[in-house]
Amino acid sequence: MDTFDYQKHIKALYKSASRQFEFSAKSFDEFEKWKLSFRSRLLEALGISLMKDKLYYYQPSAKQVSSKDLGDYVREKWYLTVEPTVPLPFWLLLPKNKSGRLPLVLTPHGHNHPDLYVGIAHNDQEKKRMVEGERDIAVQAVKEGYIVIAPTSRAFGETKFEFEHNKGKISSCRTELVHNLLVGRTPIGERIWDISRLIDWALIHLNVDKRRIAITGNSGGGTISLFASACDERITVAVPSCYFCTFEDSIGIIHHCECNYIPGILELGEMFDVAGLIAPRPFCAIAGKDDPIFPLKGVKYAFNKLRHIYGVAGVPERCELYVGEGGHRYYKQGAWPFIRKWFERFGKANFSF
Repeated sequence: MDTFDYQKHIKALYKSASRQFEFSAKSFDEFEKWKLSFRSRLLEALGISLMKDKLYYYQPSAKQVSSKDLGDYVREKWYLTVEPTVPLPFWLLLPKNKSGRLPLVLTPHGHNHPDLYVGIAHNDQEKKRMVEGERDIAVQAVKEGYIVIAPTSRAFGETKFEFEHNKGKISSCRTELVHNLLVGRTPIGERIWDISRLIDWALIHLNVDKRRIAITGNSGGGTISLFASACDERITVAVPSCYFCTFEDSIGIIHHCECNYIPGILELGEMFDVAGLIAPRPFCAIAGKDDPIFPLKGVKYAFNKLRHIYGVAGVPERCELYVGEGGHRYYKQGAWPFIRKWFERFGKANFSF
């Protein structure tokens, strides 16, 4: 009898996945039909369709609890009740001395304290991590002159489960996942839901230019940046950092947090197929040359596949890859020039998709 080979078994499983929505369109019309069908199934897999059915009646409400003038911008702390039992904390950063409708940037965080993105470090270790990894992403965005929403991702910060908070855990991702599975949800789906509710609120209550809405975050924040953009077409520019790869080369064979997993996702398609739902909107994947958990080989393979999808959509120039000279961290040079370029184009009165 042969010895059981776990890696061999897993690779065989991945190879046998049907990938029902693997991209094969040859024309723009076929691309549009593929996108419509795939997005509907993806929303089901994430549990978002179910959330919409259950919460169709609910109108979120927001409450501001603090405000601080930081010179060239104001930082406010808010809560948005994204569903009846979830007051979601978020930071709102408002640039000063700006007039007219402004671009909005959402900055979902990764597996670190939610405050890090707004420049708040709670100890020397967090400060070092923030500075060396350029993780004060919301501060970078507001200094570009954009309105910024930096949400807490569910299962982090104030949304951790109490027993894990008391143990000093960084997150409650596993607990979130197992409870979600019982009711047909996923952590990624819940976090996308929250992003969409924040956009709803921002478009009503803030002076936001709806043509210029970007999302960018690192690692787990990159996950939400990619999936939220695939699901919510109001996001006009997507810049996930240190996440875009293939499922097989990253979360499929390398240890990752439980919050990354969506039941049956490979039966629908690979990560580049999911990212293809963002086309024709601009997309820039940021990667680290030496990122050990989202390997560059897989990133480049996925990018070539995605670039083909953008080509069929007629806009290959809107799909870019930036590779930073380091590991698993944020690379601001890969983000803001790209976002600025497309915001400037979208801001012109005669621009259209």
